[in-house]
Amino acid sequence: MSEDISPRLLALIQQVTGKRAKTVIEHILKHGFITTEDLKNLYGYDHPPRAIRDVRENGIPLLTFTVISESTGRRIAAYKFDDPEKIRGGRIGGRKHFSKSFKAALIAKLDSRSTLTHEKLDPRYLQIDHRVPYEIAGDSANSEKLDAYMLLDASSQRAKSWSCEHCRNFIELRDISICQTCFWAFPEDYQHVAMSQERRIHLVWQGDEVNEYDELSRAADAQNVNLHDYLKWKLSQK
Repeated sequence: MSEDISPRLLALIQQVTGKRAKTVIEHILKHGFITTEDLKNLYGYDHPPRAIRDVRENGIPLLTFTVISESTGRRIAAYKFDDPEKIRGGRIGGRKHFSKSFKAALIAKLDSRSTLTHEKLDPRYLQIDHRVPYEIAGDSANSEKLDAYMLLDASSQRAKSWSCEHCRNFIELRDISICQTCFWAFPEDYQHVAMSQERRIHLVWQGDEVNEYDELSRAADAQNVNLHDYLKWKLSQK
């Protein structure tokens, strides 16, 4: 199939070295497209969109469409190369790899806390993430600026990734200013959550605080409501 690929796109493809991105690319070159089932069943990627993002982060445009799963009969996502005119320059090699000293500086600045939950964790459980998604802003302009990055635990990173990937700004608009006012980029000061008018707060009880959580949970059970609604009710009381 490579003979059908635009020379410009093929030249870009040949420069990709990352394993996940190369896996996706080679499958598309051989079969014309790749599905979320292929990524999970053939290659063991439990979070298929992450592998697709690896390709896009290299500047290679992919078109998302749907096909019928041969195993379930349901519609599933599939991906193929998109118009070469949509190639995004300056992205070869994908996102940068952070040095140990850079992570240590970010850990110190953010007190080893997950930016979304504010939970203090051992540094090994925290991952560096771009506040504004790499696909929107890249990282060349902010590669040395700590303020351009956040620390996330694995669960928070998956939640952010899913929300961003389904946001209209990520899919169509690609306006950096929209990301800069989003909860997922700056939970400390935001105007929307993936372009939806929402406000959120993540609470974590640790150590002796767990007793307080258990007490609140028992009170919610006594009122026959879930803890989420009980906490909202408690906060609304004056």
